[in-house]
Amino acid sequence: MPLLRTMGRTAVIAGTANRVQHRQNERWSQQAAAQDSAAQAPAPAPAAAPAAGADKITQLKELAGLKDAGILTEEEFAAEKAKILAG
Repeated sequence: MPLLRTMGRTAVIAGTANRVQHRQNERWSQQAAAQDSAAQAPAPAPAAAPAAGADKITQLKELAGLKDAGILTEEEFAAEKAKILAG
């Protein structure tokens, strides 16, 4: 009888471990798919047409937010910043 109890306990533990692993794999694949789709999405035009009447500070803050979010590279940020400060 103890052998059956041990076998049953082992089966329950193995089943639980398999379910947990399956859920983790699903979650990781969803996260990877979300990252892939975000990486493949075309980047919006980086501050090419600033909102009418927006002052330079607001434009620079928005531009910095795009850079911090990883949408703009350092070079793109510098180029757009120069445009804002020159205009």
